[in-house]
Amino acid sequence: MDIHCTQPASCGSNAVMATSRKYAWIVFALTFGLLLSDYMSRQVLNAVFPLLKQAWGLSDTQLGSLSGVVALMVGLLTFPLSVLADRWGRVRSLVLMASLWSLATLGCAVATSYGEMLVARACVGLGEAAYGSVGIALILSIFPSHMRSTLTGAFMAGGAFGSVLGMALGGFVAVHFGWRASFGAMAIFGIVLVIAYRLVVSDKRIAARYADVQSTAQQHAAGMRTNLRTLLAGLFSTISVVCAYVGSGVQLFIMGAVIAWMPSFLNRYYAMPADKAAAGAAVFVLLGGIGMVGCGVVTDRICRNAPSRKWLTALAYCLISLVLLSIGFRLQPGALQLVLLGAGILVVAGTSGPAGAMVANLTPPAIHASAFATLTLANNLLGLAPGPLVTGAIADRIGLSGALQLIPFVSVAAMLAFAIGRSRYARDLDRIDTLRGRAAKQPI
Repeated sequence: MDIHCTQPASCGSNAVMATSRKYAWIVFALTFGLLLSDYMSRQVLNAVFPLLKQAWGLSDTQLGSLSGVVALMVGLLTFPLSVLADRWGRVRSLVLMASLWSLATLGCAVATSYGEMLVARACVGLGEAAYGSVGIALILSIFPSHMRSTLTGAFMAGGAFGSVLGMALGGFVAVHFGWRASFGAMAIFGIVLVIAYRLVVSDKRIAARYADVQSTAQQHAAGMRTNLRTLLAGLFSTISVVCAYVGSGVQLFIMGAVIAWMPSFLNRYYAMPADKAAAGAAVFVLLGGIGMVGCGVVTDRICRNAPSRKWLTALAYCLISLVLLSIGFRLQPGALQLVLLGAGILVVAGTSGPAGAMVANLTPPAIHASAFATLTLANNLLGLAPGPLVTGAIADRIGLSGALQLIPFVSVAAMLAFAIGRSRYARDLDRIDTLRGRAAKQPI
């Protein structure tokens, strides 16, 4: 027996651990940076909505489709591309994805018509489709398990922070240098990060530093490939996990609509020029990102000794956002309206943390990457993709203000899903624990 396995680590192994930990944080920083580029490229469009509408005479439905097509592509492709990334290599896949969305964003800068812009935006969505699920799977594989909640919350909130940068910087550049320059700036930022990522991070370096983790991940991936039926059974094994997917996606319908249309709302009803409207909207998006982190922290504190309470916190966030946003959008433009809207947006995406925790609790650890890909699919197909498009279609008929007054009531459907999930959670968790116990007793 090797007695060193039970002894304190030597100075040499401490040095190796310190080096691995430092490299893990470098990987996190670069992966997070590309996530910022992801959402900067996605949301810069919203900052130039007023300029595009004026330049090409587009309807609100067309503008909404340019925003929604990205989320639609993400929703359709995140799961299959996540599975392919496990086959081909996560780091290589991330580099390819980031290269594609950066070049597609450059294509947006040279588009000469709505049709060309729509194709370029679809390619942006193709590049971004699996980045979130593959990126978080890579990050979680190289950090200790006790840091998963913190890392997941920070990574998910990065989308909001990237949206802030994309809208604020995009609006500033558009006013001073034209809307094409806004897309160009986002593309250059992404290309520079891709080069840095390719030079520093590779699948071989990850495998060399975290051999045990990579071996386990490969075994899980192999099992998933050889038994698709088992994978799907694990992803949709209970009613409560399906409710978590649905509730999260439906609630993000509101977030997607508000992110896309807030610059136009401020431009039309507060007479703000495009750059100031984009900067003002960026503040609201920043509140949404802060709320995702803050609501996650609050949920963990409240539910530390009773995980089932996470369903109640999700219901509370839905109800609070419904009340604040529905009242806020009905008020006349002014300080009170902005305060209520800011408070509503602070909690509107607060369901992301509880929903993610429920998905993790209700699916086997071996398929968590696929589970988060499924959650991403639901978030995009049910929420982020249709939100801007539906809002634009309604706005063409009753005006943007009227459309935004109706959108918060989508929370009622999310609340219904979370309520059903809560009612089934205890028995579903018992069923999963029983199945896991039986699997553990099976001979290896």
